[in-house]
Amino acid sequence: MARKKKDEEPELFEEPQNNGTIPDPGNEETPAPDTASETEEFTPLHDEHGPLKSLVDFNFLQYASYVICDRAIPALEDGLKPVQRRILHALKEKDDGRFIKVANIVGHTMQYHPHGDASIADALVTLTNKRYLIEGQGNFGNLFTGDRAAASRYIECRLTPLARNEIFNKELTEWIASYDGRNKEPVTLPCKLPLMLMLGADGIAVGLSTSILPHNFIELLEAQIEILREKKRSPVELNLLPDFQTGGLMDVSEYNKGNGKVKLRAKIEPRKNNRVVITALPHGVTTESLTNSIEDAVKKKKVPVRAIDDFTAEKVEIELTLTQGASQEKAIETLYAFTKCETSVSSRLICLRNNRPVEMNVDEVLRENVQQLLRILDGELKLKQAKLLDDFHNKTLVQIFVENRIYKKIEQCRTYEAVYKAIYKGLDPFKNQLKRAIVDDDIEMLLGVRIKRISLFDIEKNRKDIEAILAELDQVEKDLKGLNGYTIRYIKRLIKEYKDQYPRRTESTSFKEADVRELTASELSIKQDENGYIGTNVKGEEILQCSSLDKLLIILKNGQYKVIQPPEKIFVDGNLERVEIYDRDKQYTCVYTDARITYLKRFKIGGAIMNREYYMSLGEKSKLKLLVDGTPESIYVKYNPAKGQRIHQQKFTPSDIAVKSVKSRGNRMTTKSIKYIGTEPGRWWDPDDAGAMPEGVLL
Repeated sequence: MARKKKDEEPELFEEPQNNGTIPDPGNEETPAPDTASETEEFTPLHDEHGPLKSLVDFNFLQYASYVICDRAIPALEDGLKPVQRRILHALKEKDDGRFIKVANIVGHTMQYHPHGDASIADALVTLTNKRYLIEGQGNFGNLFTGDRAAASRYIECRLTPLARNEIFNKELTEWIASYDGRNKEPVTLPCKLPLMLMLGADGIAVGLSTSILPHNFIELLEAQIEILREKKRSPVELNLLPDFQTGGLMDVSEYNKGNGKVKLRAKIEPRKNNRVVITALPHGVTTESLTNSIEDAVKKKKVPVRAIDDFTAEKVEIELTLTQGASQEKAIETLYAFTKCETSVSSRLICLRNNRPVEMNVDEVLRENVQQLLRILDGELKLKQAKLLDDFHNKTLVQIFVENRIYKKIEQCRTYEAVYKAIYKGLDPFKNQLKRAIVDDDIEMLLGVRIKRISLFDIEKNRKDIEAILAELDQVEKDLKGLNGYTIRYIKRLIKEYKDQYPRRTESTSFKEADVRELTASELSIKQDENGYIGTNVKGEEILQCSSLDKLLIILKNGQYKVIQPPEKIFVDGNLERVEIYDRDKQYTCVYTDARITYLKRFKIGGAIMNREYYMSLGEKSKLKLLVDGTPESIYVKYNPAKGQRIHQQKFTPSDIAVKSVKSRGNRMTTKSIKYIGTEPGRWWDPDDAGAMPEGVLL
């Protein structure tokens, strides 16, 4: 049997022909496959897919959910991403008040975090530089210069008192198994602070991203007090604004409660001897990136700076020496316009609420934080109440047990059950002194009291302890009934303790948008030489000053024009009529001659494609006689003498005709040869020839 040609080879996994029977290779009469039974073309949008698509869809959703919930987006409940929560949990487990090697904390965190040590170390350094939760010792980098932190084996850290006291409580924490099942980690921390708004956050997940700007700690606490004081009155306007560690100036007119953008500026102060000093940076800008942007602007001659000296250490100090004769005020404007002295950051507040991504605003987040604070404080008070009740119960039982010598009744008991019954019976008359029933665990506690403690038992001291417990218990019950007031007192204590430590750094103001074209209006000088060249790189007479942002309109004497960027050098061959900054809405009046007929028209240039040649008149053989801006009051014309000519000069009124497009023909003025033309009567104009100068008619 002859072999099939290459293009006739069957596809992989092709169904066998002949009702599923495989053809006999030796049978020459085996019929050819029926081409009519071939499958139709597969269309992905309409046809049913196989199991592979379901597998891919499932795995993609699993991955997307993991990135959103377990890596990139912070939780509303404690304001932390998983890696940050695990770092703080590891620090708490190792906390003894002393500094610990960062490398040790990174290694301990890896028990809970299923990723590499580098990501943990970077997250720990970032948290430390935000100051609130982790205190560092050693080189943790520099926010101002952008210098990186030292290796984790050389630096140390520990929890701050704020973190140690306000974000942990084992009894109120929900625990889950770690990724390998060997340990337990918190689902979220019982955080009493509005951490998400304090720290800020950035994260890119699958299909969404978040950008939360940091806010001032004390201002957040004060706003929480305002929320707690709301009763029957309408909700207060919180007006919470971001606050950045780098300081600087900000314009929040477009902030929109966390779902807009903020314009940021460096703080620039004028100094003596023609100098200005940058003393604060915009958020996200380092001294290195800022000085690089200034150097680029200097090379492009956009800012009048001749020397840059960076003295930044613990504070930002970049000294700029201006060029001779430069205005400090204008120099500062150009720095904002052309360098990273002014930037903007976008804000979009997306977080996880009940492990689902939601978009919120700053006010909503803070109100949720207040409700969580109430729940946590309520839980802490109830735990404290239960502990005080236990203490009261135990101390009262011991006092009854010792004072009434109940321990003597167990001396004759031969079994453990008899001991239990003897103690229960001895305590029965004193049940009214207790706040709850006696259980077996209480008996076990009494049986564990040592003889030494019984012999040295101080009844008076025990009574004072019980009175103190009852007084404290009474206060706890009052706090539970007046939870709002207790919460306000708690927040005020935090404000008093930390107000001096966390002042506002960023100043809120409004920015006047810098007019870049105005600042660069004289940036470039267009010159013309004797050889017919014009441009910025030409030696000759200056004909125009412009900005690199401008487009230039070049018009030749034959009415040809084009719109171009400011050129370095182009050839116009002495035919230049004018060069000016292009304005599509500017109105012109022109007079041109075409085929011995002179026309007048008013027009606007309108739109034009860059570098394409156009004509104001009808063709290349036309010639401009006059081109002026706007509409002159009159146009005066003096004709060349001709045999039998009775009219030697005329005055025309351009306003009599309508404004047309640049490509229109215009209105016919005359067929006579023109010697002089102008918008004012020149020396060539004969005012006494009144009878021979009728008003011109435009056809």
